[in-house]
Amino acid sequence: MPQRILVINPNSSDAVTRGLDIAMQGFRAEGSVLIDCVTLKDGPAGIETQQHADSVVTPLLRLVDECEPRYDAFVIACYSDPGLHAVREITSKPVLGIAECGLLTALTLGQRIGVIAILQKSIARHLRYLGAMGLTSRLAAELPLNMGVAELSDQERTFGRLVEVARELRERHAADVIVLGCAGLTSQRARLQATIGVPVVDPAQAAVAMAIGRVMLDWTRAA
Repeated sequence: MPQRILVINPNSSDAVTRGLDIAMQGFRAEGSVLIDCVTLKDGPAGIETQQHADSVVTPLLRLVDECEPRYDAFVIACYSDPGLHAVREITSKPVLGIAECGLLTALTLGQRIGVIAILQKSIARHLRYLGAMGLTSRLAAELPLNMGVAELSDQERTFGRLVEVARELRERHAADVIVLGCAGLTSQRARLQATIGVPVVDPAQAAVAMAIGRVMLDWTRAA
């Protein structure tokens, strides 16, 4: 029987959820895992501040509690990893946050990690998390696109800014692996990697890859 993974977009943007769903197609090829992507309708239009991140914890808990019997793992698809530890408290099943998984994956691909945020005001929040993970020494730099979530739907403008920022991370800050710091950038990963010539990590894909490994190996957290 196929394993089922639920990918939750904690903002209310269906466009972001559609992008996540497309990015998961490669994982569905063998038919051994079923991946559903859903939008948290109670979420803000974009998670761009700490208040936005904090506001989705309770609705996330409700959603996971409701869906828990039907799924084998959960992925919280926001680079702030909102509610990650709270959700882990209500289920023994794997719960993966895309920031945590994206950064851990980047550690295996390069020595100096460059992160692309969507907004300058996101960076302080991300740096606190990076510090809590003990990874500050591996960060080359984090730079913003200065584009909000809604603006990311303009694919060509977004890609142009991604190339500019990624090149600055590579050339000025010596980053040898890039992490996309927003789930709304998922569709740009392969094209950006081909353009700039260093590995580019989409954290949502990284988290789903880890979730698949967890359910296939039947790894659960210690109580």
